[in-house]
Amino acid sequence: MPGEESAARLRRARSASGDDLDLLIHEADAESLLALLENPNMQEAHVSRLLERLELSTELLSAVAKEGKWTSSEGVRFRLARHPRTPSRIAISMLRQLYLFDLVRLSLQPSAPTDIRRTAEEFMLTRVPHLPIGEKLTLARRGPARVAAAVLAEGHPQAVKIALSNSHLTESQILKILSKPEVPARVVTAISQHAKWSAQYNVRLALLRHPHTPVPALLQFLPDIALRDLKDALTVETLTPHFRKYIDQELTRRAEDAKQNVL
Repeated sequence: MPGEESAARLRRARSASGDDLDLLIHEADAESLLALLENPNMQEAHVSRLLERLELSTELLSAVAKEGKWTSSEGVRFRLARHPRTPSRIAISMLRQLYLFDLVRLSLQPSAPTDIRRTAEEFMLTRVPHLPIGEKLTLARRGPARVAAAVLAEGHPQAVKIALSNSHLTESQILKILSKPEVPARVVTAISQHAKWSAQYNVRLALLRHPHTPVPALLQFLPDIALRDLKDALTVETLTPHFRKYIDQELTRRAEDAKQNVL
């Protein structure tokens, strides 16, 4: 009888142990999985393995989240937060309780929902100003783009070089930093001397407009800037007088070269 079979499955789920319990965690149907949560033999490790299943129902995920003996585990909180079917309210609640470097891990996992990864970044950004330097250095090295950029923008001497080499850092984040006149001079100098970032044309344009860009760096890439961009730079009100002078000199040189070519 179907009803008897269903009852038998649920009894098995509520009392299974050992290999049978491990088997059910990976193979049981949705109804049996809910019954598993009532099994006294279920331990934190079992729940963690269960949360690796991506097809879990929101009902089951909510049930796990309500059980304090499991959510006291960082591993369970992490898996709940990153699960694509965890209700957003619950996932954010779990995020608030995660350690800093679990937030880093979660923010970099493509399988986690985009809004949750974004929220994890926001939580890290609020912590950055208050972190000890050791943790800032780790974020500079391993953090997602926005977080690494936040550490970079602070300008700590030890963190600048590390952050600029972060594989997650993007050109858009570098440009956001260079759009701020108040960014520490050592940050602008480091960007202007970095092999990767100083070779990016848009970064060079931003450096052209930044008052902290070292003159030697400016003079090095000025000949490679397109004529229209040099003229546009002259219209920037915040352009420093000595940068304006060097741009005028470059424009004059090009005009003279053009005349020579005609002759």
